[in-house]
Amino acid sequence: MTDDFATLCANEPELATLRASIRDFLTADRAEFGWQPAVDAWLSSWDEGFSARLGAAGFLGLTIPREYGGQGLSHLHRYVVTEELLAIGAPVAAHWIADRQVAPGLLAYGSEEQRQRLLPKIAAGQYFSAIGMSEPQAGSDLAASAAKATKTEGGWLLSGTKVWTSGAHLAHQIVVLARTSPVDPDRRHAGFSQFIVPTARSIPESLRSCPPSHGITISPIVIMSGEHHFNEVTFDDVFISDDNLLGEVGNGWHQVTAELSFERSGPERILSTAALLTALVALLAGQDDLDDHAAAAVGDLLARVISLRQLSVSVARALAAGQSPVNEAALVKDLGTRFEQESVELAADLFGYAATDAPDRDRVAALLNVARLHSPLFTLRGGTNEVLRGVVARGMGLR
Repeated sequence: MTDDFATLCANEPELATLRASIRDFLTADRAEFGWQPAVDAWLSSWDEGFSARLGAAGFLGLTIPREYGGQGLSHLHRYVVTEELLAIGAPVAAHWIADRQVAPGLLAYGSEEQRQRLLPKIAAGQYFSAIGMSEPQAGSDLAASAAKATKTEGGWLLSGTKVWTSGAHLAHQIVVLARTSPVDPDRRHAGFSQFIVPTARSIPESLRSCPPSHGITISPIVIMSGEHHFNEVTFDDVFISDDNLLGEVGNGWHQVTAELSFERSGPERILSTAALLTALVALLAGQDDLDDHAAAAVGDLLARVISLRQLSVSVARALAAGQSPVNEAALVKDLGTRFEQESVELAADLFGYAATDAPDRDRVAALLNVARLHSPLFTLRGGTNEVLRGVVARGMGLR
């Protein structure tokens, strides 16, 4: 039983040493550069300087082989670093998607030229990517995607619209899922391919103002707080060269499904509100007048985080072993994001116990306000929980 429990943790000596190293880095970097912990930092806190410093210190590209500029370590090593970054609410949004999803996709399906071209820059924290999956009329049903790429001389012409595309306005590229053959009603998931689509940012400064436009229109989607993280991206016969096809023609669905295991199972599906919860517990810890209800609520939060973390670590171990735990990742995302939403209301309840003159009360209040605004997003992004339950059911042989 002890050995079984150990596999649900990430406490091996090598991982413990890495955890201490990233904590030391974060303490020193925050003291020097003054960034503040944030709720939902992996979406909202875009800081390219931080990403570059993280890469220079060797904490990015952990699963990228050394010949491509990475550290050549396992998904468990990356999990430990990711967990520490999220727990403190570090500003990680700039490099997040490239390191989490694009790098594994390149390693699994990319050409040698693509790996040599992109992976070193991702590992250095100096190259940023968005993912173009969801569409206005398809939502989480990716099989209903209508964006299409048509073969032409030397490449493809891409047309269609993607929505909820995080960071597209700041990214160097967008990895787009598009149809490359007509819809087959009996095989809805067939006929998709993936493309690496460079944005204007990847074009040299001297050429950016030269007409004609390369056919990409990025329109902001502003959330209730006034923040701009999401975008609607329209492609109008955008030429994509053959060397920017990712993987094999027609293999896009398989590639995306594997890629989503990385997106759905990580600690970001558990720890989006960690900066708020940590600050709140610290705020309450110095008070002697907490009643049993408050103490029980704190205990409930901790127990659920610990349980969800163990599930998430088990998926990281499966990924490290070369497996593709699609169902398990979907379950972690469902359970984790529901907890994140519920934790916001629990935090609001507990905040009522904080003394009006308590130190850091205003900072905790600000974190709580942001968490409330972001909370509706938690169960939507990465596939709605309702759709993921269908994925799990099919994976179990149910219909």
